[in-house]
Amino acid sequence: MSNLIVSDEKCTLCEICVHSCPFDALRISAGEVHIGDECVLCGACVKKCPEDALSIESEVSEDVDVDTELWRGVWVVVEIDRIDGKNNIEKVSFELIGKGRELAESLQVELSAVVMGIQLDDVVKELSRYEVDKIYCVENQELAEFRSGIYSHVLSELVRDFRPEILLCGATADGRDFFPRTAALLHTGLTADCTGLSIDIERRILLQTRPAFGGNIMATIECPGYRPQMATVRPNVMPAPRPSFEKKKEDVDMVEWQPSAIALKSPVEFLNKLVADAESANISEADIIVAGGRGTGGEAGFAKLKRLAEAVGGMVGASRAAVDSGWAPYTAQVGQTGRVVQPKLYIACGISGAIQHLVGMRSAQTIVAINKDPRAPIFEVADFGFVGDMHKIVPRLTQEIDQ
Repeated sequence: MSNLIVSDEKCTLCEICVHSCPFDALRISAGEVHIGDECVLCGACVKKCPEDALSIESEVSEDVDVDTELWRGVWVVVEIDRIDGKNNIEKVSFELIGKGRELAESLQVELSAVVMGIQLDDVVKELSRYEVDKIYCVENQELAEFRSGIYSHVLSELVRDFRPEILLCGATADGRDFFPRTAALLHTGLTADCTGLSIDIERRILLQTRPAFGGNIMATIECPGYRPQMATVRPNVMPAPRPSFEKKKEDVDMVEWQPSAIALKSPVEFLNKLVADAESANISEADIIVAGGRGTGGEAGFAKLKRLAEAVGGMVGASRAAVDSGWAPYTAQVGQTGRVVQPKLYIACGISGAIQHLVGMRSAQTIVAINKDPRAPIFEVADFGFVGDMHKIVPRLTQEIDQ
């Protein structure tokens, strides 16, 4: 647990902290600062205090001994994208259910899915077709739209109540936002952007593998002394299981749970959601990607890639070098610092094949490389290759496909 501490020696009762608190948790009376139950330890008052009279102190020490025997089960936090009143489950959540099933069987425990939002009946029905043993359903109007603070506080309360030993979430924009905050609230560790998960059965430890040192090595990380063991997993690095249409909602245990009123408080007000147009849609979902690197030479080169992508019904991707040069938007970036993709066809044009890029696309079913350097590393992972000038090859390919 953590607490907000007021130093009587430093405090001048200036009331700056009272006005800075977004939750109205502070008040001054009888010559003292009083902290109400509304305080969520957001730290706003600590930053504003001109006398450094406020601080947040944690009672958790480095040598705290967590009784790991009290924590059991594997949980997958299911991410929902709500558009036009309809809930859509992110693909990575299904991928994690497949991996979670493996982990749960290794540990001989239940696999549970956690869903948060509103109007969740269809979501629960769809999840019931997969190999989950239990679904924790948190339905509240305050969860209708994603707000990091609320989601992290709600999830941390749920975890404290039921104590899973493993907690997984997709390394999406939302997952990367609220999952670290949840880990901080639970005083546990988190491994981000994992590409592999396995179990050390003797020690009941989750082995979390992720790229390190610029993607030059793969590091395996453990969290032996704290619970839950938390990890975010990159989309498209694990296979998604097939649903079983013989399973029904009644075959899965349902737990309907409500958070405290404090967990649902937020200084952030949701105003509107802007849905990306087709051109800037999620490249992770594309079946065909035509990607360009430094070898495209500029925007004119990417115009040729766009015409090829239109001809094959795909999307345009880019290496980091191309994005840094301003030839393509960040939403198109494939690689360690961009999107991890798993299309049926990946056409790499003018991309040398640095390890940081390969991390993001090597799981493609078929890889076609076009590069004038026959020694380019991209050819080592390619199924088919063209050695030559992409500015000549790409228009010719487009012409052949059009015909």
